[in-house]
Amino acid sequence: MAQPDHARPIPPEGATGVLVLGDGTVIWGRGFGAEGDAVGEVCFNTAMTGYQEVMTDPSYAGQIITFTFPHIGNVGTNAEDVEATNPHALGMIVREDVTEQANFRATQDLDSWLKQNGRIGISGVDTRALTRLIRVQGAPNGVIAHDAAGRFDIDALIAKARAWPGLEGMDLAKQVATTQTYKWNDGLWAIHEGYAVDAAAADAPHVVAIDYGLKRNILRNLVAAGARVTVVPATASFEEVMSHEPDGVFLSNGPGDPAATGEYAVPVIRKLLEVGKPLFGICLGHQMLGLAVGARTYKMHQGHRGANHPVRRKDDGRVEITSMNHGFAVDTDSLPGNVEPTHFSLFDGSLAGLRLTDKPAFSVQYHPEASPGPQDSHYLFQQFVGQLKKSA
Repeated sequence: MAQPDHARPIPPEGATGVLVLGDGTVIWGRGFGAEGDAVGEVCFNTAMTGYQEVMTDPSYAGQIITFTFPHIGNVGTNAEDVEATNPHALGMIVREDVTEQANFRATQDLDSWLKQNGRIGISGVDTRALTRLIRVQGAPNGVIAHDAAGRFDIDALIAKARAWPGLEGMDLAKQVATTQTYKWNDGLWAIHEGYAVDAAAADAPHVVAIDYGLKRNILRNLVAAGARVTVVPATASFEEVMSHEPDGVFLSNGPGDPAATGEYAVPVIRKLLEVGKPLFGICLGHQMLGLAVGARTYKMHQGHRGANHPVRRKDDGRVEITSMNHGFAVDTDSLPGNVEPTHFSLFDGSLAGLRLTDKPAFSVQYHPEASPGPQDSHYLFQQFVGQLKKSA
């Protein structure tokens, strides 16, 4: 699978794709999708379905995804299963070659979809071995490359991987978030019907969603829970948020280091807390809320990414199976006295939720909106919007 740092062999027969890590590890495969190369953090995702959702999740900006499930691409792609206009993950690494799509909803094969969107894929990789490497050594910097003729400058690719600064200290929210304010009124998807159009009532509680790299299904779940939504950019000021007269404010998911994004986001969140606006945060939004109340965040060794992560609720001990995608976390030991933990990961005990005891604000580290994925945590949207209805 890998070549030592001192060896620069020519690609083995049939190798048209390669993953090169910053430590000199070279992993050969068969390229598909777009040709070229891309540098980022190499991580793994354990979900069995939803590869199109994963690739278009803005939280994956700057990352190359290793899928542990071997059969990726077999249901093709379609225009409905996307979380943003374009893919944000840099590329995908899979075990088996992508087969012809076999699903009644498919409108395009994965290879063509990746080409169309300028994203690289490599198949034929021992993804279990690569996942073990990431689990032991942490998420490395790497370059994914595809050349149909099998021509690669390995030395240059290693140099590129080593030169990439890594996600720590990197603010990516500005790169993936909306730059304009807009209304969102569509609801959840139903088979043979598609997404509910104009599903938000005119007199519904008004939620302003701050977009740090949000997924569309979050907005759909807010509408389904009974809200109408206005989306504002990550850099929106306190005055801009309040100009929309929100009943509550949602802090979205997103990529990069929360401490870097927090430089402009945290002051806004603190002002929102001061005026008592109800807040609900997911993923990066959870980390932003943690920073706003004085807690610390840290870079995780390998992160949590998949649709099968167990989380325990502190109040009743109930376990939720959740979807996760994060490489940073809030340090439980740094929570101030007016903040209590509400959820914990059963994989490593890391903090998966918090709430303020003196303000109407709470957040979770996982993704309750995931689709496909478990729906154990949909209640959080009803909890948030229900709170707004009572105070209206």
